[in-house]
Amino acid sequence: MSTTASKILVPIGFSDQSMIAMGQAMNLAKLKNSEVVLLSVIEENHNMFDLLFNNDDGITQLKEKIIGKLNEIAEEYSEKYGVEVETMVAKGSVYDKVCEVADMVSADLIVMGTNGCPKGITKKFIGSNAEKVVRSSNCPVVTIKGKQHKDGCDNIILPLDLEKETKEKVTYAIEYARYWNSTIRIVSVVLKGNDQVKNHLQRNLQQVHEFITNAGVSCTSELLVGEKKRTLSDVVLDYEKKFESDLIMIMTKKEESLSDSLSVTARSLIFNSEIPVMSIHPKVRKHLTGPTIGF
Repeated sequence: MSTTASKILVPIGFSDQSMIAMGQAMNLAKLKNSEVVLLSVIEENHNMFDLLFNNDDGITQLKEKIIGKLNEIAEEYSEKYGVEVETMVAKGSVYDKVCEVADMVSADLIVMGTNGCPKGITKKFIGSNAEKVVRSSNCPVVTIKGKQHKDGCDNIILPLDLEKETKEKVTYAIEYARYWNSTIRIVSVVLKGNDQVKNHLQRNLQQVHEFITNAGVSCTSELLVGEKKRTLSDVVLDYEKKFESDLIMIMTKKEESLSDSLSVTARSLIFNSEIPVMSIHPKVRKHLTGPTIGF
């Protein structure tokens, strides 16, 4: 494997959902000229692990079986898409190993299913595992929940607020829009009656719109006024359906009251969106603006 090429890490649990994520990762790898690394994790704290594989020979046999299956998948997909595919098996905590391997191979993207049901004792990539990977990963993570996804991407939804960090998403949005020749649809949400924030958001939208357009990428922008009884994620998810969108890009950050969790809005979008969600961590800054609407 090259040490300089772009790499996409795909956690595989041999479920239908993880294979859907695999297919989307291969489509993207072909566009990005990336290599793909398949990773299967054996969770040693699983109850069945102690019952069935309580010695080194059992662990070795299991690992060999999984490697054999991964190699079959790698060969099939590599031939189909013309993409180099490598395989790895790790033992331990799923989210720890996914993030550890991503750092080890210098992955610039993780693509994973969010409701897989793998056979045997390999861990399901759902719930807390998906959230912890998104929260802990040093590279962007694309989570895929729905069953039906087209190969390309016509519309990218880019929610923006007044945080400086959220503008870091713009660079990623432009990069990926160019791969697919997509339209970036910027959207901000303000609650009724909050005119001061509304004016700031309108100026912010205009600036980002001009920046993306000047980069030669198709772009639209819209400020949505939300009802106080509705959540921000509800508004965004309704908005994306207007355009049959294909990807939502969010900037994840931790809430002060839940330092080990994603924001409520980020978590809701990741686990309720039927289209892929790309989560990007902001760079560490010493001085931050005050919170506005929580993307």
